Amino acid sequence: MADKMLAVMKKNKAPGAELDYVEIPKIGPDMVLVKVKACSICGTDLHIYNWDNWAQNRIKPPLVFGHECAGEVVEIGSQVKRAKVGDFVSAETHIPDQTCYQCRTGKMHICKNLKILGVDTDGAFAEYIAIPDICVWKNDPSLPPQIASIQEPFGNATYTVMESDVQGKIIAILGDGPIGCFAVGIAKAVGAAKVFAVGEFPFRVELLKKMGADVALSIQNSSPADEIMEQTSGEGVDVVLEMTGAPKAIEDGFKILKKGGTFTAFGIPSDKILFDLNANVIFKGAKIIGINGRLMFQTWYELSNLLNNKLVDPSPVITHKFPLKDFQKGIDALLSPNKESGKVVLFP
Repeated sequence: MADKMLAVMKKNKAPGAELDYVEIPKIGPDMVLVKVKACSICGTDLHIYNWDNWAQNRIKPPLVFGHECAGEVVEIGSQVKRAKVGDFVSAETHIPDQTCYQCRTGKMHICKNLKILGVDTDGAFAEYIAIPDICVWKNDPSLPPQIASIQEPFGNATYTVMESDVQGKIIAILGDGPIGCFAVGIAKAVGAAKVFAVGEFPFRVELLKKMGADVALSIQNSSPADEIMEQTSGEGVDVVLEMTGAPKAIEDGFKILKKGGTFTAFGIPSDKILFDLNANVIFKGAKIIGINGRLMFQTWYELSNLLNNKLVDPSPVITHKFPLKDFQKGIDALLSPNKESGKVVLFP
């Protein structure tokens, strides 16, 4: 094995990123070294690339970023008991301390001292990545690398849907990003009776349709909240999955939520929002569920069942593929003003 590897680096406290050759990670006794076969770009990676306020307060360059990945285990530490050399694996990106109250009560995904792969540690936009054994997920060897690499965000969507009891329900999914698109396919697969999907950009609204939305609406062409209320005879929907964090989407989500319904919040607002607790929750008898990441590892078993039994095909959402050395093309595709992209996968 060579001493150096190609990686996408956040070297400086400024917008942008660059390719460089860096040392291959050295693993500790409870870690595995993975040769990356595919990695995909997440919205978090765009925050790091753009060097926005969140990134400035969280990221400590130099850093190999990226966290969604799949690859082959090529080395294991002395204390590793689960993974073996040759395993085809993906990474759970939440690194728990395994000692806090949350970890000890089955909530590792919201560990009090949580670290995130590719944010707090060197990540996946590279030829090799070091992953803690606790975060290794073994894949079916037949799973295509590009699909295996997007299981982390697919898991976000799976957790959001599964927590929301959508079976037999009329639901609305607000947001046309990849996770919103995945949620459409998952909701249909697990028995949602009717799925309204709301997006903004024409290209991505088409992705919502491809993933199985019964009704796909664009905020550019109509007032989706009014249309949904009309199509539900003024009753609204049983469940709202809010995937954007946009204040208007949150407002519309509670507007279309039926009395006694469930509002599941996955999208993250960029700032505090004004919220009418009386009208939206108390008098409506609404239930609100907050979603952070994925359950470790219940969600992984559920998403694997969906993928391995071909109940959901996420491939329409993967719209661009590039070699790792062309990562800038992937970034540019995701930053295009008309958002004519879904998920971008890179291949080292």
